[in-house]
Amino acid sequence: MKKLKDNFNGLGILKILVYAFFLLFLIIPLLSIFLVSFTNEPINIFGSLISVDTLQTTINQFKNATLDNFTAIFQNTTYFTSLKNSLYLAITVSLVVMLICIPIAYGIARTKMPFKKTISALCTIPLVVPTFISGYSFIIMFGRSGWVTQIYQYLGGEGLFIDPYSMTGIAIVQIFFFFPYALWPMVAAFKVSDISLEEASRNMGAKSWLTFSTVTMPLVIPGMLSTALVIFAVSFSDFGTPIILAPSDLNLIVVEAYREISGFFNWGGAAILTVVMIAIAGLAYWLQNYFTKNMNYGSVSGKPKQVKLSDNKMLTVPLFVFSAFVIIVPLLSVLTVFLQSIATTWGKDLLPSGYTLSHYQTIFTSSLGNIQNSIVLALGALVISVVVSAAVAYFVVRHKSTALDFVTTVPLIVPGIAVGIALIQTFNTAPLQLTGTAFILIVAYAMRRLPYMVRSTMSTMKSIKADIEEAAINLGASTFTALLTVVGPLMLPGIAAGSILVFVTVIKETSISILMAPASWAPMSLAIFQNVMRAEYYSAAAMSIVLVVIVVIFQLIAEKLTNRSEKKS
Repeated sequence: MKKLKDNFNGLGILKILVYAFFLLFLIIPLLSIFLVSFTNEPINIFGSLISVDTLQTTINQFKNATLDNFTAIFQNTTYFTSLKNSLYLAITVSLVVMLICIPIAYGIARTKMPFKKTISALCTIPLVVPTFISGYSFIIMFGRSGWVTQIYQYLGGEGLFIDPYSMTGIAIVQIFFFFPYALWPMVAAFKVSDISLEEASRNMGAKSWLTFSTVTMPLVIPGMLSTALVIFAVSFSDFGTPIILAPSDLNLIVVEAYREISGFFNWGGAAILTVVMIAIAGLAYWLQNYFTKNMNYGSVSGKPKQVKLSDNKMLTVPLFVFSAFVIIVPLLSVLTVFLQSIATTWGKDLLPSGYTLSHYQTIFTSSLGNIQNSIVLALGALVISVVVSAAVAYFVVRHKSTALDFVTTVPLIVPGIAVGIALIQTFNTAPLQLTGTAFILIVAYAMRRLPYMVRSTMSTMKSIKADIEEAAINLGASTFTALLTVVGPLMLPGIAAGSILVFVTVIKETSISILMAPASWAPMSLAIFQNVMRAEYYSAAAMSIVLVVIVVIFQLIAEKLTNRSEKKS
């Protein structure tokens, strides 16, 4: 009886609190935004639970419920165009990224391509650059005064080589900065596929190109399909690139949703666009899981043989040239932003007219608060992520809580702009009027990045044997005490690796920051965006470099912690 009481006081309460967290800040907001899509007005769910008058107002709202917003998706020219453009953009980016990644992945996995380690290292650059910074870098490069434009015109071209403020510009940015999401799974697919079938094909007289197209490629198609769907979802929900580059006459669903809520306070329009974004992103992830579960990389021919790396110069040299061309674009983008950050003036000539560090001095004086805000907000989100994810990992692994496992995957499906709109609508009125506060911003950050932390802690939790925990319980400790004093310390490697990942991704977060951050708690991402919108490009560039440096430092720390954890295990 005492053990049952201890379990209820400890684990029982902890489990209730975890469920309450997800119910309060995820399930109810998503349900609320779905209901708003029918009523065209904000719904005060929490107020309806404590106030008869508010409840009556809510009932009256539902009496006027309509399907007009759903039909508007196809009848409203702006909404339908934004949906069509976003789908077109995501599909195009997915297909091009697949085509780009095939030769690079093959070169890394199957050949002795020159400078392969360098290429592999440089392919991580796009992962550390926030998308709105990559969009901003393309303005500096390909804008009217951009250095690429000047070279193009010097060589006899007219106008812009690439118009960054266009669908083409947005697609190019996404292609060159999203391709690593597809590259590394494809590298893994090429490495683990059984090469004995390829050897058999060549022994039967097939040419190398025929073997590659009829044997090698079919073995990696499952990985390609899965990663293509990931790229589709990332491109479709990307907010940073379109908000910087999309002109007013180019309708994309993420930008349109932002405009509806921030510019017009059109709750019905923002709600239905949010529902559509969630539905399409959810479908993409469902298809990804479907293909992952029903297809695999291997064959039935037994254990794969050791891969013999090709050193054919006719193959490796072209692969190197192509890989270098792909990676040079994001590398030049970062270098361009850095050059802008130390320029006195830049626009008329190919290079800056002079160099200075005054822009960095400015941001470390006038904008130091933005840097501090980013760190404080990221730490706040980190604390929530650690506590919730550790509890979730324990209940999923030890108690087989499939419901919690499912709920923690939902934020992977929901785009950031959708999370922000849902939370704003839900917590915009009493009794839980949290919109415009740092707390709800921290919760939004934590909710978006919880899946990363949960997966990291869950993998560590699975490696902890239950015998250790049972030994503590047999010695008189309650289950909750054993969790805190025995299991908790053993989970630290997974928590440490996941913590850095959460911190880094929160620092880079764009959509939630722009949509939800109050002026007094403006993080670096919002400050950079505002500087770009005010044409304060030099300050924006300096702060962008500071942000990238912070991200790189913490990612290096994360890699070291992960490597140490793997060596210990």
